Amino acid sequence: MPEKVMPGPVEDLGGIREAVCIHTRKIYDSCRDKDCIEDLRFYPKMQYVDVINRALSVKGGSAKLLYTYVDVEPVSFNRGFYTVDMRFFYSVTLQAYLSCPAPVTVEGLCVFDKRVILFGSEGNAKIFSSQMSAGGPDAQMVKRANAPIAVVEAVDPIVLDARVMDCCGKRDCDCDLCEVPSFVNSFFDCELSSGDDSRRIYVTLGQFSIVRLERDSQLLVPVYDYCMPDKECSCGSDKEDPCCIFRNISFPVGEFFPPNTVRMPENYEDTKNFCSCCNN
Repeated sequence: MPEKVMPGPVEDLGGIREAVCIHTRKIYDSCRDKDCIEDLRFYPKMQYVDVINRALSVKGGSAKLLYTYVDVEPVSFNRGFYTVDMRFFYSVTLQAYLSCPAPVTVEGLCVFDKRVILFGSEGNAKIFSSQMSAGGPDAQMVKRANAPIAVVEAVDPIVLDARVMDCCGKRDCDCDLCEVPSFVNSFFDCELSSGDDSRRIYVTLGQFSIVRLERDSQLLVPVYDYCMPDKECSCGSDKEDPCCIFRNISFPVGEFFPPNTVRMPENYEDTKNFCSCCNN
C-alpha cells in the first residue's frame, strides 16, 4: 500500500507542486433523468380564461423553468438513503386558435412533482460557523442538522403537446395552484386562474434533469500552480471587421441544393427548435 500523502510540497510528479487540504462538497450519489411529463394542468392568466373557453384548439409554444423547490428526507427503512422531493414551476406559452386564422398567445403556469431516492451516507457531527448572514444578526449560524444537500440541475423543458378538454362538474381550488409561492406568482404580473371548469388545457413537456446529493468534506488534492487568468479584460471598444466575420462563414450549400431527406433532431437544442416550429 502506498504511503499516505500529507499536506505540503511533493516531488515533481507531472507538474504537481504540493498537496493541499480543501473544504468542498463531495458528491455521494447522483442520477440523471429524461421525463416525458404528460397531461400537466395548465393554469392560465385570468385575462386568457375567456380566450381558452372559446378556443377550437391549442398548440404548444415554449416553456421556461421558473423555480424548483427541493426537500430532502431520510428513508426510514434504508440507512444512508434519502428521498429528494422536487416541485418544478413552469411558465408556459401556448397558441390558442379561435375562428380567425391568427392564433392568440396565452400564458400560464404548469407544476410538476418528482421524487428520487439517492445515497447520502450518514453524519452525526454538529456544524457551526461564524459566517455572517446578510440581513440577520451578526452571530454564529444556527446549529444545523448534518444532512446531505440536494442539488437539482435542469434545462428549460420542451413543449411536446397541448390539448383542450371539455370537463364537467365543479371542483374546489386545485392544490397545485393554491400552493404556488408568492414569488412565482410575481413572474406573471397578474392573478392566475384555474379556468372555467367546462374547459381545461393539458400540456405535455419533455424535461432533462440531474439530481445529486452532496456533503461538506475535507479533501486532499494535488496543486499544480496558482490559477492566473490568461485572457485580458476587454473594455468593449474593439470592433471586428464585419467583412472579415462574413468571410469566415462557410458557404451555405444546403440552402441552394436541398437534401433528399430531412434528418430528425437528435440533440436538445435541435429538438426544442423542431417542436417549436411544428407547434407553431
